[in-house]
Amino acid sequence: MMMPAQAATDFATRKPSKAAQERGILDMPPLDYTDEIAAETAPIYEMVKHVIPPIEWPFHAPYISAINKLKKERGAVILAHNYQTPEIFHGVSDFRGDSLQLAIEAARSDADLIIQCGVHFMAETSKILCPEKTVLIPDSTAGCSLASSITAADVRALRDKYPGVPIITYVNTSADVKAECDICCTSSNAVQVVESMGTDRVLLVPDQYLAKNVARQTDVEVLTYAGSCEVHQRFTAEEIRSYRRAMPDVQVIAHPECPPEVVDEADFSGSTKGMIDWVKNNRPEKVMMITECSMADNVASEAPEVNFVRPCNLCPHMKKITLPKILDSLLYMQEEVTVDPLVADKARLAVERMINLKS
Repeated sequence: MMMPAQAATDFATRKPSKAAQERGILDMPPLDYTDEIAAETAPIYEMVKHVIPPIEWPFHAPYISAINKLKKERGAVILAHNYQTPEIFHGVSDFRGDSLQLAIEAARSDADLIIQCGVHFMAETSKILCPEKTVLIPDSTAGCSLASSITAADVRALRDKYPGVPIITYVNTSADVKAECDICCTSSNAVQVVESMGTDRVLLVPDQYLAKNVARQTDVEVLTYAGSCEVHQRFTAEEIRSYRRAMPDVQVIAHPECPPEVVDEADFSGSTKGMIDWVKNNRPEKVMMITECSMADNVASEAPEVNFVRPCNLCPHMKKITLPKILDSLLYMQEEVTVDPLVADKARLAVERMINLKS
């Protein structure tokens, strides 16, 4: 983990971003764990105490305090994806949710500075929907195996191979890919988007498992691409059956980025928001969330009476976002996300076509 002194040294060797040149850089605040900091952050720790050990809190608390002060000074809002760790998700974020929900909140917010705690395509989507705002990501190397599985050139090749077939892209893709597609979808509205195209055949890229799960819910022929999420593809049906043998009373809920045979073993399948709502509405005694591990921690903080069984698969890309890097973003205005305006305009059309669909 990069410590403050190292971060400051590294920053000094970089060319300042446009945002840093315009807004200036700030001095590193003290990061001592004092009685005052402990009292100030006590309500946050009360929420996360059963997922963050007491020995870790003296490290997190000074960063949480400094970040929450600095974001007000900068006029910034912090967006945290559901897969961020609890100290970020509950400690410093202003808006929480899935990637599209966060981008929409970024556009609605009066703030002109957005700190995106997620992976790079999410920051691009926020920039696409609010091009006039400054969007920063604490670590620009926070990528996504699914997003990197397809390029704009791949989409153009698919158009040549399947002329006239509409191409739907999952929001978990780069701006370049969105710009080449007809419309976007999320895991929660993919069936609706597929059926809205008014054709008997569509391409749904890049997640092969989402496409296969959607295909089972519609009469439209859904053509697939060979992309997948490295977190969700690792789950297996036998793994879930083994948990059920050990714990017959466990409720299993799965994300549709999982293979269809995994979804078949689940009691419920839905988007990250759908899974969160299912737990909050049903309050099962024992539940296993077949998705990225930190989401279970975040939901557990809001539903402490539920026993969460964690077959833990962590996203290494999401975990590149840390409190020290968020602090660096606010101090040094790094790392700024830009999207070519011509690409952004085309990508925005694909996103807005989805947003404007009738429910």
